[in-house]
Amino acid sequence: MVWRKQSAVADNETNAPKRVLVIQLGGLAEFAYALAAAKCIREAHVGARITLLTTEVTRELAEKAPFFDTVEADGKPKEPQAITKLIARIRAAKYDMIYDLEGSNRTSNYFQGLRPWPPSWSGPTQGASHPFIDPDRAHLHPLDRLERQLRSAGVAVNGPLMSDLSWVRGMLRDPPRLQPDYFGIRGPYIVLTPRGSSAEPTRRWPEAKYIEVARRAAQAGVTPVILGGETERPVGAAVAKAEPRAKNLVMRPDVFQTVTLFERASFVVGDDVDLMHLAAAAGAPCLALLSALHQPERSAPRGRGGVILFTAAVVADLPVEQVERQLRNCGIIVRAATA
Repeated sequence: MVWRKQSAVADNETNAPKRVLVIQLGGLAEFAYALAAAKCIREAHVGARITLLTTEVTRELAEKAPFFDTVEADGKPKEPQAITKLIARIRAAKYDMIYDLEGSNRTSNYFQGLRPWPPSWSGPTQGASHPFIDPDRAHLHPLDRLERQLRSAGVAVNGPLMSDLSWVRGMLRDPPRLQPDYFGIRGPYIVLTPRGSSAEPTRRWPEAKYIEVARRAAQAGVTPVILGGETERPVGAAVAKAEPRAKNLVMRPDVFQTVTLFERASFVVGDDVDLMHLAAAAGAPCLALLSALHQPERSAPRGRGGVILFTAAVVADLPVEQVERQLRNCGIIVRAATA
């Protein structure tokens, strides 16, 4: 399915917002969820010019998203003078409506800086025209929180809010660099998204267990692919060294290649990392390994491909056999005849 940006057109309804600002300053996981809300905002404000205020972390993906006309990536300035200039720029833009999907102290301060005549504002801020003051807000899954916020602002949400990155391939016209074969991947593959060794032990599945899953998948003719960031370099190298049939792509794909690798993966197995949320948003079936001590219901990935959760107080205690059994039950790998 290909989403196309709507051009700003004249609106005959004089009270309808013509200039809308969406604020989201988080990482890729938060941004993937915010895009689900942005789609509803775009549908609610047909013909409006919608600007996104974000950061450099998500700028590349944001600029290709079909829900914004303009992307500004300087949403988290550090210096007081830069913050003052940002607030002045927001004021000068004369937005008719602002959706604060970030909902942090920083963005609340932006609202306060726009007083005494702030624009219409949706967010968890006292004094806003559309305040989202929910006592359960901090304990909600991001998609549930965003859905409640949109409804409280009068934005229609048809069915449960769900992230969807299916537009990426079509928006980029599906070039060769978005194919698995670009990375030498042929046939079925699973993606592993481990945490780096510096991560909190209760939330990290051990390197040795990722190696064993990779080995069992490869023996069944399924290529294991490892994705991650800078801190996952040692894990990716260790898995590839122990299982030469694995593809270590840590730090290699850009964000669009990452999304489309997830999209065509047979399964994604990993820790509670941003990439797991991106995988779910891309529509991949996911198996997430989560600590029961860290609100797994709130932090679990959600996506249209389905997400299975394995939880334990200490993630390292989850056995390889349990993961392999799930992959077999889903038809991803088949036990070798000699097993």
